[in-house]
Amino acid sequence: MKKNFISNSNESVRMFKSNLLEALSKVHFMIPLIVYVPLISYWLYVAFTKFNQSNIKVTEYFLLGIFVWSFAEYVLHRFIFHYQPTSKAGKRLHFVLHGVHHDYPSDKMRLVMPPSISLILAFIFFYSFSLLFPNALLYPFFAGFVLGYLCYDMTHYAIHHFNFKGEIWKKIKQHHMLHHYSDSEKGYGVTSKLWDVAFSSNF
Repeated sequence: MKKNFISNSNESVRMFKSNLLEALSKVHFMIPLIVYVPLISYWLYVAFTKFNQSNIKVTEYFLLGIFVWSFAEYVLHRFIFHYQPTSKAGKRLHFVLHGVHHDYPSDKMRLVMPPSISLILAFIFFYSFSLLFPNALLYPFFAGFVLGYLCYDMTHYAIHHFNFKGEIWKKIKQHHMLHHYSDSEKGYGVTSKLWDVAFSSNF
């Protein structure tokens, strides 16, 4: 991803002429927690109470959902967010989806995904997974998948705005900062570098 500059301030650049679209493109980092924690709780409640599945089975699919999210996080970041279109409209879409974050990485209002986008993606993922899993397993799996997404959003915000003391968190932050400031074609994992190691895109 070629850069003209990287702003280190908390400034935002206006992306839309429409005040409504501009407002929808920004979100406080707590909003995903407010939206998704109740949903995750409800899906787990349904998984444990509505279907005749053992607690072990529910837990297994919950953990599987978290693991699958880690792979989805990598794939989305590498192949969707960093896809380089050639058309004018494609370049504009790329900037709106992810380019703006690389130009303004410290913009506090554009570090987590707005629900106007994430809820649509959640519906698409839920429907897709419903074709693979029966409801008894879909609910714990999707609860884990969305929890993985929520951890990604919160981790991403923290990486850019918190000073970590723990060694593990320092390594996670360093991995992502190298992606921003050293080589944006490496280090696509945010919560983990597992898939960067697996697919040779690690630093």
